[in-house]
Amino acid sequence: MDVTCGHRVIEIGCVEIVQRTLTGRRFHSYLNPQRESETGALQVHGLTQDFLADKPLFADIADEFLDFVDGAELLIHNASFDLGFLDHELCLAGRAYPLDQGRAVIDTLKLARELHPGQRNSLDALCKRYQVDHSARSYHGALLDARLLAEVYLAMTAGQGSLALDVAAGVAHGPACEDLGAARIPRRIANAAECALHDERVAALERKSGAPSLWRQWIERSEIG
Repeated sequence: MDVTCGHRVIEIGCVEIVQRTLTGRRFHSYLNPQRESETGALQVHGLTQDFLADKPLFADIADEFLDFVDGAELLIHNASFDLGFLDHELCLAGRAYPLDQGRAVIDTLKLARELHPGQRNSLDALCKRYQVDHSARSYHGALLDARLLAEVYLAMTAGQGSLALDVAAGVAHGPACEDLGAARIPRRIANAAECALHDERVAALERKSGAPSLWRQWIERSEIG
């Protein structure tokens, strides 16, 4: 699919992770693309034009979407593909773009390829590799994919024994907070790519706050000691 061929975004799904925990906050919307879906695309997402006909336009939800991702670090599988479509929609809606301007973006496909060179690194393949239950994924659904990607990303980067995504204390339970199951993987030391991503995240937070992070201060004290 290509934006130059008139293809449009028909669904957006996002979940929030804070301190490696799903908070329960999510953003999800089906969208009216104002055109018919091609046969090949319909077989992938299963969303017919009849279903989408009464859904909002992207311009109608653009501000709410931008508010949700404001100040966030974005985790996107095959980031250049998704960002191309989102930037195109933001442009058509008269909103500021590109989306990665001022926001850190982690391409989980690029990370997976660095961790597993020469292997299949689709979301389905990664779910199998990290024992993430994706049995409900008969179609590509944006919200479900976001939740699965969250668990896969934590599995790729944490190296912790239990990956059950418990909701943070005090946050109400909701559909986006369902237990997706736990996977067990061996502990390991972060590789160079993961360290670089961590450094980028810390730098982004420091730029936003205008002050050194607690992590940076701890490292500096450790080096002095």
